Amino acid sequence: MLEIENLHVRVAGKKILDGLNLTVEDGQVAAIMGPNGSGKSTLSYVVAGRADYEVEQGSIKLDGADILEMSPAERAARGLFLVFQYPLEIPGVATMTFLKAALNAQRKARGEAELPTLEFMKQVRAAAAKLNISQDMLKRPVNVGFSGGEKKRMEVLQMALLEPRFAILDEMDSGLDIDALKTCAEGVNALRGEGRSLLVITHYQRLLNFIPPDVVHVMSRGKIVRSGGPDLALALEATGYADYTEGAAA
Repeated sequence: MLEIENLHVRVAGKKILDGLNLTVEDGQVAAIMGPNGSGKSTLSYVVAGRADYEVEQGSIKLDGADILEMSPAERAARGLFLVFQYPLEIPGVATMTFLKAALNAQRKARGEAELPTLEFMKQVRAAAAKLNISQDMLKRPVNVGFSGGEKKRMEVLQMALLEPRFAILDEMDSGLDIDALKTCAEGVNALRGEGRSLLVITHYQRLLNFIPPDVVHVMSRGKIVRSGGPDLALALEATGYADYTEGAAA
């Protein structure tokens, strides 16, 4: 479970989150929608532990433990995972080396032995096949030369291997064509279950057609201003964000 209480955040001196409260239950898929400048991506970065974001007050708890004083690596070890809107390229770092290091770091944090190379290869190939990720892609440096859709599929591959406790999908649909979106959504949906919660951040209903949420939150001016069921997303698609745009944050 993720619990955020009265979260106030500044970025470069500007107030972005203004007393935000949010709870995502175990096994729940929650969606956050809202206009540009409402603070959605800022929320994802603060939860993940981005260093240049100033938390003035409030708390973020994952399974009852306050994670604000934890490093990004410590948060990841506790089961937190962020799918970036724009995944970074890492020249010179082989994808398979990266995946193996990340997976074994998580296993070590849980007190488990490193995964033998053959078993690791078996897991990667099985997960990659489901996401239409070729062996050639796995041989390249991380995200180097990948299209936007390929980068997003690699993010979902990482999530499938690491099996996080809580995953944030920050505008995962950005830049994806319909086929890539369907493939990524299928990978995400395969991970849904009682032991894993998802927070889906998006502007548009179309992503939620493929990853149906249990609850939808509307964010504006740095806080959650309305919550409801899946029908709320459909209403927003029809009416837009006009009622929520005045004084939006950033």
